[in-house]
Amino acid sequence: MSDKVTVLVAGSWGTALATVLAANHSEVYLWTRKPEQAAEINEAHTNHHFLPGIKLPGNIIATTDMETAVSGSKAVVIVAPSSGMRQVAHSLKPFWKEDMLCIHATKGFETETMKRMSTVISEELGCGESDIVVLSGPSHAEEVVRLCPTTVVVASPDESRAKAAQGLFINNDFRVYTNRDQLGVELAGALKNIIALGAGLSDGLGFGDNAKAALLTRGLAEISRVGVEMGANPLTFSGLAGLGDLVVTATSQHSRNWRAGSMLGQGQPLNEVLDSMGMVVEGIRTTEVAYAISLKLGVQMPITDQIYHVLFKGRTPRNAVEALMGRDRKTEMEAISQETWEQWHS
Repeated sequence: MSDKVTVLVAGSWGTALATVLAANHSEVYLWTRKPEQAAEINEAHTNHHFLPGIKLPGNIIATTDMETAVSGSKAVVIVAPSSGMRQVAHSLKPFWKEDMLCIHATKGFETETMKRMSTVISEELGCGESDIVVLSGPSHAEEVVRLCPTTVVVASPDESRAKAAQGLFINNDFRVYTNRDQLGVELAGALKNIIALGAGLSDGLGFGDNAKAALLTRGLAEISRVGVEMGANPLTFSGLAGLGDLVVTATSQHSRNWRAGSMLGQGQPLNEVLDSMGMVVEGIRTTEVAYAISLKLGVQMPITDQIYHVLFKGRTPRNAVEALMGRDRKTEMEAISQETWEQWHS
């Protein structure tokens, strides 16, 4: 069997995953739409715009041709922004083979349809959602490319596919666990970006550690609440894709979502924040989708609700905090009923 593996596309996270794969496989093809980016990767072995100062392995080969990138590969890893996932999957379709392992590592929703990425990919490729493996967990690209110890999870209802993805990536610097709860892993990876935006807002307002600790704790509660309502295993939200990724995304200056929230908290308008970032901030689109999902399901997501109104309805961050702090009194354990836990333990 071919040892070729393909990554679509060459952003920071796609490039970082390509470096992990390059340690394990002889040929890693990295697809990009930009000829100048492909030339830089092939000639200078850098991707300066996304990962400045990093030298890439020589067995990463960049190309703008989808057929060249995919033909003969045993696995395709899709790392497109959520807004471009359908287009990338559609472009992949003519060269897709059923025996190829398909993994995606994008944390977001398709805004127009509110669909998860595994649903979007399966629709375009004409396969089942269980044929797609989801990779998620606490994993900043800037640290992965420097070989900092990193641990992630790969999820699919098809255990054989999850184990195949585990074998594709795992090495001494990049530890990989499997999980059969594809839905929960995908939801956790997307929804935690909203709470990371909130953590950035809190820091931008200068509220300190107490406020952020409460925000993360209650944020995890509402992520779990809506996830369980949609059919996910509650234990997934205590794992790498949930708690693990929430902590790293909400506390690190590597995090685009945290940085965007921090700038908003300091008073910068959203359009200026997005212009200055230069990269996709998935939490902004995800907030819009999660707000709509919470209304559709009738599930309370108070932090998401306030962040939605800050992003899209002109509410000030300070007014959002006042609204959260002034909510009706609650018991702490209202988030998930005992019956729900017993259902998953049985």
